[in-house]
Amino acid sequence: MPRKGLDLQTILQAATELADTEGFGAVTLATLAKKLNVRPPSLYNHIEGLGGLKKKLAVYGMEVLYERLAKASIGRSKDEAVHSMSGAYIEFAREHPGIYELTLHALDPEDQDVQRAGSKIVDLTVQILKGYELENDEVIHAVRGLRSILHGFSSLEQKGGFGLSLDLNKSLYLLIESFLAGIHKMKQL
Repeated sequence: MPRKGLDLQTILQAATELADTEGFGAVTLATLAKKLNVRPPSLYNHIEGLGGLKKKLAVYGMEVLYERLAKASIGRSKDEAVHSMSGAYIEFAREHPGIYELTLHALDPEDQDVQRAGSKIVDLTVQILKGYELENDEVIHAVRGLRSILHGFSSLEQKGGFGLSLDLNKSLYLLIESFLAGIHKMKQL
């Protein structure tokens, strides 16, 4: 029988806090149960073990990321939308380093929940980049390029790879400007 007051949302919020403060490797059923002041078996009423928890956390993280990206891009188009969406992506990775990292780890790509959550992010990015009149494969290449830039930037920042005391947000802005210059150049070819 589920413990009163314990639900999936409460579990995910507690696990998110653990992942973001201590790293996603610190999220175990034992540490989560301790944080929630319950016994580990109580968690099984809401999740299917540690694997199930990590999948739900990853999907939850992708859903939160999608919401942030969508909110940042509403009412914007082209360069403004790409800059705003990129900023929201980096801010998500900064605020939720553990969950961000978990969304990238070997989830089952055949899992429908994982596919649905990931597809929403890809579809949003495609819609924004279609504003540049990219066609077919061009838009997929652009989506991959933007994702690579944002993930690379996030990963380097999280791992302390930017040691110089230059403004990271300015670096991101210039990087996205370079990407956009490439997009504009593609349409001239």
